Amino acid sequence: MATHKNETRSVIRAIEFYSGIGGLHLALRRSGIPGAAVAAYDWDQVACQVYATNYGPNLVHKTDISTLTAAQLARIDADLWLLSPSCQPYTVLNPSAKGAADPRAQSFLHLINNVLPELATQRAHPRYLLVENVAGFQDSSTRQHLVSTLERLGYVTAEFTLSPLQFDIPNSRLRYYLLAKVSPLKFFGIDAASSGQILDYIPVHPSTSSESLVSKASTPNAQPRILRHYLDGDLDTEALTSSKIPDRVLRKWGRLFDIVLPSGTRSCCFTRGYTQLVERAGSILQTNENIDTTKVFDEFLEAQSTGDEEAVRILDPLGLRYFTPTELLRLFHFMEPFEPTPDFDFVWPPGVSLKSKYRLIGNSVNVEVVRRLIGYLFAEGDG
Repeated sequence: MATHKNETRSVIRAIEFYSGIGGLHLALRRSGIPGAAVAAYDWDQVACQVYATNYGPNLVHKTDISTLTAAQLARIDADLWLLSPSCQPYTVLNPSAKGAADPRAQSFLHLINNVLPELATQRAHPRYLLVENVAGFQDSSTRQHLVSTLERLGYVTAEFTLSPLQFDIPNSRLRYYLLAKVSPLKFFGIDAASSGQILDYIPVHPSTSSESLVSKASTPNAQPRILRHYLDGDLDTEALTSSKIPDRVLRKWGRLFDIVLPSGTRSCCFTRGYTQLVERAGSILQTNENIDTTKVFDEFLEAQSTGDEEAVRILDPLGLRYFTPTELLRLFHFMEPFEPTPDFDFVWPPGVSLKSKYRLIGNSVNVEVVRRLIGYLFAEGDG
């Protein structure tokens, strides 16, 4: 293959597609790789406002990605594409998901079918790619088409399904990831025999510390940190009010919640519907750990069955509440839970509603998991 246009560049230029609130951007910044996002694209106006507040107003563009052209992207001259396309076509939570036939999949297919091949003919395609999506993406025709297209264009690929639990983060959020780089670059630890397999761990390069890349699949004794480390301190009145679970929800759906304790080491995957949906939308917190949850709920359900209109008050001693947006930002590692991050202080612009905050976080990525994948993407291959 001919020498690629970016082969000697020392600073990586990245484009972030479906940028949301900038999780991929932040992961690159924290990876230690010399580089930066130079452009970002998203159709969501509120997401763009949040992105601009945190990363600067000139990076993000409110754009329909399906309208981007190879000529536009060639002018940016990027080495790395970071992509987190819509998950709705592939998620098991969406009963009407249609995969590649879903209109929400078309912008991603436009990039893969039209833009990337045209850039490749000009030797103007990025040397590296990272794609993130829900775990259901791995069984889709879109994934098969993506891999075959990249291989045809001269890329080598590595695929993973990983959860933050593997990196000692107490949140179950299984996601599919694809890494790609232009041949003759190679991925360490992936030979011809394992090529095409979807790995559940990140191979550890000898030049990289195990703490930087290793996942639980290769360190079985690793234990997630407890949730308490990610929680707010004393909540003010506004936060307490906004995190309170309405009585009407507890009466009708309380028995379906996934309830976790501050001393717990696991929480369910938080989605864009958190606080709006009950099942499979995320865990709720029981702040009082000195009470038997099952016993209290049994008493509550018994009182309900007898017609007690105040039965919901039986649940009060449990101290049930939603996780706050700030707590979720820590679990997603936009905010570091254990040490200050003077180089980055995530903030919400004025006017963003609580519902929008949960939606945008639920649509985002776990920054720490992606940070480690970027480290692996840029590690030297073994051949």
